[in-house]
Amino acid sequence: MGNLYNISSVLVLNHLNLSSENVLPAFLFATLSYMIILFCNLILILTIILNKSLHCPMYLILLNLPINDLIGSSAFFLRIINDLVTNRKTMQYSARVTQAFFIHIYATGTVIILSAMAYDRYIAICWPLKYNTIMTYANIMRIITIVWMICLVLVCVLFYLLLRLPRCRSELTNPYCDNPSLLALVCANTTINNIYGLLMVAISQVMSIGMMLYTYLQILVACFRSKRSDTKAKALQTCATHLTVFLLLECLGLFTIIAYRLRNISPHLRRFMGVSTLIFPPTLNPIIYGLKTKDIREKVVHFFRKRIFPS
Repeated sequence: MGNLYNISSVLVLNHLNLSSENVLPAFLFATLSYMIILFCNLILILTIILNKSLHCPMYLILLNLPINDLIGSSAFFLRIINDLVTNRKTMQYSARVTQAFFIHIYATGTVIILSAMAYDRYIAICWPLKYNTIMTYANIMRIITIVWMICLVLVCVLFYLLLRLPRCRSELTNPYCDNPSLLALVCANTTINNIYGLLMVAISQVMSIGMMLYTYLQILVACFRSKRSDTKAKALQTCATHLTVFLLLECLGLFTIIAYRLRNISPHLRRFMGVSTLIFPPTLNPIIYGLKTKDIREKVVHFFRKRIFPS
C-alpha cells in the first residue's frame, strides 16, 4: 500500500534531461521569456485599466486576453524555472494537476475570448447605429462572465473525469503537464476521458471557428459596401490583426492536439509545438494589439514619454 501511495502521489520528472552546461542557458531563456511576457501583458492591462477613455466594450473584452495569457505562461514558466533552479527530480502529483488545470484554462479561454472579441467587432462594424444599445456595460459584463463560466465548466469536467481514475505510473516526460500527459499515467479505461476531451475540443473549435467565419464574412461584406475608404481601411486592419492572432493560436494548438494522437510524429517536435503555444501567443498578443491599436499605442507612448522625458 505504501508503494502504491508513493506511485500515485509523487511523479518522477524526466522532462528536462539537460546536461550541466545547458542548465544555465535554459534558465536564462526561460526567465527572459517569462519577464518579457510579464512586462508586455502587464503594460497592456495597466494601460486599459488606468485610462478611462479605454473603458469601452472593445477594450474591456480585450482586457481578458492578457489576463488569460498570464495565467497560462505563469503556470508553465514558474514551474520550469523552479525545476531548473532546484534540479528537482520528483514532484507531487497535485502540483502537476494544478499546472495542467491552469494551462487548459488558458488554452480554452483564449479561443473563447477571441470569439467574444470577434462578436464585438461584428456589432461595431455591421451595426454601428445599434452598437451602444447592444454593447452596454451590463451586456459586456454578461459576455465576460459567460466566457469564463464556459471555460471553467469545460475544464472542471475534464479534470473531474481525470482525477476519478487510478494511477499506476509515475514517470513524466513532457516539459509541462496537460490532460493527455496525465492520462498516460493512468492504468484504467480512458475511453470516456478521450471522448470528452475530443468533444470539448470540438465544441470550442466549432464555436470559435464558426463565430470567426460568420463575423468576418459579414464584416468583409460591410466593408466592401462602405463608401468611406478610411472606415474600410480601419475595419480591415482591426480584423487582420485579430485574425492573425487567432490563426497563430489555432495552428499551434491544433497541431499539438493532433500530435498526441499520431505516433509517427517526433516527440521532440510535439514538445516544441506544445511549448510554442505557451510562449508565442502570450508574447505576441500584447505587442500586436499594443502596436496595431492606435488608442492603446498612443497611451503607452505617452506614458513612457512622461516617465522618461518629464517636462
